[in-house]
Amino acid sequence: MVTLPRDAGRRATAGDAMVAVDARGVVTGWSDGARVLTGHTAGQVMDRPAAELLDGDPARAWRALLRDGGATLAVRCRDGRRTELAARLCPLRAGRGRARAYVVTAVPGVPGVPDVPGVPDDGPSDREDLGDLGERAFRQASMPMSVFDPGQRYLMTNDAACRVMGVPEAELRGRHFADTVEDAEHSRGFLEHVRKVADTGMPVHYESWTRAPSGTRTHAWNTEMWPVRGPSGDLLGVALAAFDSSEQHGARKRLAVLNDAATRIGSKLDVIHTARELAELAVPGLGDFVSVDLLDSVLRGEEPCVGPVGTDVELRRVAHHSRTDWAPGTAVDLGEADVHPAFSPPARALATGGAVLARSGDRDVDAWLRRSGAEAAADPAGDSGEFSLMAVPLVARGTTLGVAVFVRPLSASSPDPLDSDDLSLAQELTSRAAVCVDNARRFSRERATALALQRSLLPQEMAGQVAVEFASRYLPAASRAGVGGDWFDVIPLSGTRVALVVGDVVGHGIHASVTMGRLRTAVWTLADVDLPPDELLTHLDDLVGHLAADQSAATGELGATCLYAVYDPVSRRATIAAAGHPPPVLLLPDGTVRVVEVAAGPMLGVGGLPFEATELDLPEGAVLALYTDGLVEARDLDVDAGTAALCAALAAPSHGLEDACDSILKDLLPERPADDVALLLARTRVLDAGQVAVWDLESDPAVVGTARQYASDQLAAWGLEEAAFVTELVVSELVTNAIRYGGSPIQLRLIRERSLICEVSDASSTSPHLRRARSFDEGGRGLMLVAQLTDRWGTRPSGSGKTIWAEQRLPED
Repeated sequence: MVTLPRDAGRRATAGDAMVAVDARGVVTGWSDGARVLTGHTAGQVMDRPAAELLDGDPARAWRALLRDGGATLAVRCRDGRRTELAARLCPLRAGRGRARAYVVTAVPGVPGVPDVPGVPDDGPSDREDLGDLGERAFRQASMPMSVFDPGQRYLMTNDAACRVMGVPEAELRGRHFADTVEDAEHSRGFLEHVRKVADTGMPVHYESWTRAPSGTRTHAWNTEMWPVRGPSGDLLGVALAAFDSSEQHGARKRLAVLNDAATRIGSKLDVIHTARELAELAVPGLGDFVSVDLLDSVLRGEEPCVGPVGTDVELRRVAHHSRTDWAPGTAVDLGEADVHPAFSPPARALATGGAVLARSGDRDVDAWLRRSGAEAAADPAGDSGEFSLMAVPLVARGTTLGVAVFVRPLSASSPDPLDSDDLSLAQELTSRAAVCVDNARRFSRERATALALQRSLLPQEMAGQVAVEFASRYLPAASRAGVGGDWFDVIPLSGTRVALVVGDVVGHGIHASVTMGRLRTAVWTLADVDLPPDELLTHLDDLVGHLAADQSAATGELGATCLYAVYDPVSRRATIAAAGHPPPVLLLPDGTVRVVEVAAGPMLGVGGLPFEATELDLPEGAVLALYTDGLVEARDLDVDAGTAALCAALAAPSHGLEDACDSILKDLLPERPADDVALLLARTRVLDAGQVAVWDLESDPAVVGTARQYASDQLAAWGLEEAAFVTELVVSELVTNAIRYGGSPIQLRLIRERSLICEVSDASSTSPHLRRARSFDEGGRGLMLVAQLTDRWGTRPSGSGKTIWAEQRLPED
């Protein structure tokens, strides 16, 4: 085996690759320089043909080396690269002069071509030492680099490190690192990492955020530290290279703030809450104090003027947040209005529609502070009282809504003023916040419109009823969905009866309110026909189906629930039917509370399914509670738990129905309910026997006079002789029609309450109609007379026929 000669290193320049090859062309020696140039280790190439390392024609290259003593060789490196080396051949001869082996030395590049830009190659004998090249690379590196001894004292620093430290290398060499910096906390962290490298012998990556002694701004540093070892492996020191990543760090920080803003700003459709979110998010990232002022028109939900706002405009402080007790502008309290002068940064931002960057010492800024009285609020413990500020207008969809002011005090511990990067971030935040504020403003306006429409469609003043005493409440939703379509009604019916109605339209907003108004009108119309509850819901279901077919393309699916109950104070019976609506709750006079079992029935609009009515007798003083699902589903409970809570609240003692309504809403609902709530409480009344008179009549024209006499005698007993003439005429006409066109059984009933009601029932289901009799007609004038002499009249179906009724007002005494 042929090894490299001992003097081969002296014959070759420092850093040359040296390879020993025997006469067969097999590698027998491999220097460390060869490893550095090619990446191949000695173990990987020893005892292998040297030709395997060459790229191209190995025989031709070998002949050139033998002939000329030097040639350019193309070599394949370990990582697959192809590199050209300037090689020279030195034969090792045997005793008779024959070469028994060869030593090949090689360096990067081609002879005569410079290896390093700016450093000419004057040939192998004059080549600059590569160790000096490394020294130059260290000194001229663009990033700060230093070498410390195991005791954390400076050994070497390059030019970039000296510029960062602000002192030449001669003043640093031999000094401990802690003695060269003012930031004690940064010094401790730095020394801990240097000590860790020295103790473990492992490189570390160290990130820090500090202010360089020679600068006025803080910097983010990414520092690599690694051990420096001697030939014997002993630790000589710790080297480091630091990369200034302030821009990257600032960009990541701004991106984090924007990501945070995406989830924190606009969490509620509320103008003031959104402004408060902006102020709280921007402190302390963009300043120690942030204020948000909005136009009054924005707070009222009105449409502000498009474009920049003129000077001397009044703004109202809706939010501000501060890390300390002082900042310019804190002289304006929350909710207070102020007019900024034209030269102030907020007014300039509003007038131009662009952001304004300023700082203390500016004449206009100081004048603004003196005018607002903010100087008097300055913290006496502050360092210098200097600050920088930004005024950024809140603009959404081309409309200026207000202005946000960001203030950052300047001190020895926080010397960085607000700059263009901060301004860009502030503009991003205010732009996002402005859109959220505008959305909240639009929502408030739409909600106010829907609520006004809703309240205008609900009963305004319901007159007292004979059959029931009642109280009601309507509470709109406070959620983003807006006002819904809940409604209730108390409708007077013939015969002193009353209809109690409660319903809920699916969805929210103006469309739900409009649909609610249409359904409420339809219920009134159907109730006037005096249909039974189950039949009324059937007709209402058909109507909802037609409405859904007409507007489904514009507003989506249409559906509603409804509960319709009719109570008769004479028979003390209630008839109830429901269309997908929660059942009513009944409170009896003895304090017992139960849920009325009612066939739920399908929702309105489903179609094709029947509705069933439930009848129950109610004692005097019973309370019937009708409600929408928002009442029992308002808390995070299921419907059964909510209904149980309603029963408990209804059973609690109260001072009347109004007090009971308030107590129920307070016990069951949160402060801001997620859905609309309608509640109707009705306490039953009854008519005693002395207020009702009933007679069964035969189907014989001769009983007409008897019926008139019955009525006259009853009116005399009630003291209503003044109404006898009209009443006898009405009884005569109605009984005559029943005998002529109806048939047995025929019944006459008089009811005296706030009015006098005359009712005649017969077995026919055919309803009479008003008509104008011609001059030669013998009949047809009876109902016309009834309509002219009474306040109102009508007809209603019954189980066995129909009832015609007429009502006349009684004297006020």
